[in-house]
Amino acid sequence: MSKTILITGAGSGLGEGTAFGLAKLGHKVIATVENWPQRTYLLNKAKEENVDIIIEKLDYLNDDDIDTIVRKYGDLVDIINLNAATGETGPVAEIPVKRIKNVFEVNVFKTIEIAQRFAKLFVEKKKGKIIFTSSIAGFFTFEFLGPYVASKHALEGLVQTMQIELEGTGVTVATINPGPFSTGFNHRMYDTVDQWFDPEANFSNPDAIKKVQELFATGGIEFDPQGMIDYMIEKIPADKHKFRNVYPDDVLKDVNDYQALLWEKEVGE
Repeated sequence: MSKTILITGAGSGLGEGTAFGLAKLGHKVIATVENWPQRTYLLNKAKEENVDIIIEKLDYLNDDDIDTIVRKYGDLVDIINLNAATGETGPVAEIPVKRIKNVFEVNVFKTIEIAQRFAKLFVEKKKGKIIFTSSIAGFFTFEFLGPYVASKHALEGLVQTMQIELEGTGVTVATINPGPFSTGFNHRMYDTVDQWFDPEANFSNPDAIKKVQELFATGGIEFDPQGMIDYMIEKIPADKHKFRNVYPDDVLKDVNDYQALLWEKEVGE
């Protein structure tokens, strides 16, 4: 059955691929992007590929944008996929706290604010789905990725609680947790440390940071995004699925091994 699906962060990467994939399957898709150039890009792409898709601007940090989207589409949407995110990198002991706050503002506070707006409408209708694009970073850590990791850990806690609280209302709440995919997002995120880190002033090892940057830049630990896009296209409109949806399955072993290690890890002299 065709659904009306609003997907945020559709200007590139997984969001873009998923929005177009869902539209090609016959779903009515409202794809939102952060800025006007992204909207122009997607409008041209939709025309070239003859895809029927609605494209709107939704900057999470612009309250007017949020109000407009809720007003125009709140009563029409069956499913909202909160996919937009940002990230910062650098050693937690040194990264400017304002950069961490910026990540939380988008990935946690505004994401939950938009979810609340749609949750109210869905509860009134006694139906609807809110599906958050989280990350394996919600229960795993990576060196120099502390702000992003922390934001996804926070999001996981809030979403898990929301799911319990909305049981019985007709509203489905779930997460999709991608592993590392080669969309350019990770590369851009790891480059943000270069905006403020000074090897002459900061005490963290610059070679260690560069090593991790190069690891992502070469794509050696990332997967082809098409598999994840196909997975999202399958899960987002589905009537029933798991609360937490991790892809690819291979990363689950790494996550479980990591979680077990934390219980045994010793620190100090």
